[in-house]
Amino acid sequence: MATFSSLAFADSITGTVTNKTTNKPAAGDDVVLIRLQQGMQEATRTKTDAKGRFTLDVPANESQAIHLVRVTHDKANYFRPAPPGTQSVEVDVYNAAAKVKGVSSEADVMRLQTDESGKSLRVVENFFVKNESSPPLTQFSDRPFEFYLPEGAVVEGSAALAPGGMPVQASPVPLGEPNHYAFIFPIRPGETRFQITYKLPYSGNLKFSPRVMMPTDTIAVMMPKSMTFKPGPSAPYAPVTEETTAQTYVARNVAPSQALDFTISGTGQMPRDTGAAATAGEGGEPADASAQTGAGGATSPAASDTRPGGGLGTPLDPEGTNDPWAKYKWWILGGLGLVLAVGAGVMLKNGPAAAVGAPAEVAGGSGSLGTPDSLLAAMKEELFSLETDKLQGKLTESEYVEQKAALEVVLRRALARGERSKETSDVAGPVV
Repeated sequence: MATFSSLAFADSITGTVTNKTTNKPAAGDDVVLIRLQQGMQEATRTKTDAKGRFTLDVPANESQAIHLVRVTHDKANYFRPAPPGTQSVEVDVYNAAAKVKGVSSEADVMRLQTDESGKSLRVVENFFVKNESSPPLTQFSDRPFEFYLPEGAVVEGSAALAPGGMPVQASPVPLGEPNHYAFIFPIRPGETRFQITYKLPYSGNLKFSPRVMMPTDTIAVMMPKSMTFKPGPSAPYAPVTEETTAQTYVARNVAPSQALDFTISGTGQMPRDTGAAATAGEGGEPADASAQTGAGGATSPAASDTRPGGGLGTPLDPEGTNDPWAKYKWWILGGLGLVLAVGAGVMLKNGPAAAVGAPAEVAGGSGSLGTPDSLLAAMKEELFSLETDKLQGKLTESEYVEQKAALEVVLRRALARGERSKETSDVAGPVV
């Protein structure tokens, strides 16, 4: 039996799961080792003991495979990457509740422009949600974040970014009321960001009547200078006059019952900010956001600058004291705050063949998303999104298996590219 055991299992991964809500070991949590090969299949599973410890036996034929460790706590999943050679992992989890005190809306920022024909209006809307619960809790249910879209909106893409994570696709789920949607995505302690892109029919003018579900610090609307913005009679918008390439109107400390209507007219497109793309961090984020991501390697000095606009040149209000929406402006100035298709996200939408060059392309040519650590960080969130879609019945079993297999294709190619890059770096020496 001892001989058979040594043949069946080449190694093991040990770890500890800590419940950060109670600062105690998380006992009885399900722990699963997921093999990122042949369709991301479950390799083995166990449960944490009374001290939150676990041991996952790695089958002998998988010792060089890439794995994810998934811990399920209060129905919410938490992932940690386990590349070949991993011997231990530490996982932090939180108790979950449908409504958590301390979850609030930091901002809702909208970026508007017409298409070249002037007959369609394209909107990129970003929601910034902060979770400052004490003790820390994860807000998770069948509708953890709710929002409204304008009547007639046709959704073109959506994404979510967890605290310290990577942008992943997250589809809005229609609720019973017209134009009412929810993102089924856990609101973990820290800042979670959602982005949705949609288009509206447009005949030269259009009235918006935004609705917020919770008190919101900042509502910002940005559009080309060639368009006209007219606030409603009681809407509290004020212009931000310092921008030279666009016009922005901001409302502060907004209550759910507050009137926020406005009308826009005219046509125009936002200028392309090529500098933002060139200096963006991982996943197309501004450098301050990529510093928070912290996936794969050290950050550059620009990335460690957490001031508003860090990494995009000297901001107009570097300390953010004069401009109340300075924290959010760079997300909408640069176009898409969250990349709607990054790494595996591109692949899931277009199929494996379309994703071959996706990681390097999304990273603006820097290859930062092509590193194993950062891609594994993206995979853990993408896996959660995939599992959520399956649970909601959005995917058939064949679609589920196909998409999991496609995730493996992207990951294997990226890791192979990473190994080649490492070998080249070892030979050529460090790049200055």
